[in-house]
Amino acid sequence: MPSSLEIVRIPALSDNYIWLVHEPVSGETMVIDPAVAEPVLAEAEARGWKITQIWNTHWHPDHTGGNAAIKETTGCHITGPAAEAARIPTLDRRVGEGDRVTLGGVEAEVLEVPAHTAGHIAYHLPSEEVVFVGDTLFAMGCGRLFEGTAEQMHTNLQRLSKLPPETRVYCAHEYTLSNARFAVTMEPDNQALLERVAAVEAARALGQATVPTTIALERATNPFMRVSSAEELAERRIAKDSFKA
Repeated sequence: MPSSLEIVRIPALSDNYIWLVHEPVSGETMVIDPAVAEPVLAEAEARGWKITQIWNTHWHPDHTGGNAAIKETTGCHITGPAAEAARIPTLDRRVGEGDRVTLGGVEAEVLEVPAHTAGHIAYHLPSEEVVFVGDTLFAMGCGRLFEGTAEQMHTNLQRLSKLPPETRVYCAHEYTLSNARFAVTMEPDNQALLERVAAVEAARALGQATVPTTIALERATNPFMRVSSAEELAERRIAKDSFKA
């Protein structure tokens, strides 16, 4: 089912993606993880959209750096992880596992997915077949384990893998080419992976974005989602951390 939301990709910094999300019935507009404010405000103004909300997935500055300026300009309401509220001083609402947030008439469920950071959350919008995952799940990759464990990340990825296969996954970075080249070293005989790598290399050669991805694609080609244990994920994460694409 196609989403009723309009979701716009805004590149920022060296490889970040900020997501500008418009719900046309209510006219509400939300920003996921604004690294910086200027391109977000410019894009919203160009489209005639008023930003009413920001949803943060975790505290890292390349996900919250634009919060204060956007809030000062628009008066928007900021939602983010309760467990990281001390590190996100601009929050208006603190949320955790099972909480609901809304954009107009569209509801999102908050999923706690700690590992990249201790309080990382994701936002699943089941009616739209969309999930915003921050730095937990990437196209053919997963986030570094800065504040959590391989066991936590394994639990996260297995949980996300159980979402409907058509669910579109909006992550926050263009890491796909490096992830793809690493993935092939883990599963060199995975035909679906080999085909995807070729498509990604062609897209990036043309300067095209490679996300959003889908749960189905990740089930078939993501070496971190396809592991059989947390121990195997840990081994692959250590290997990826030192991998030179």
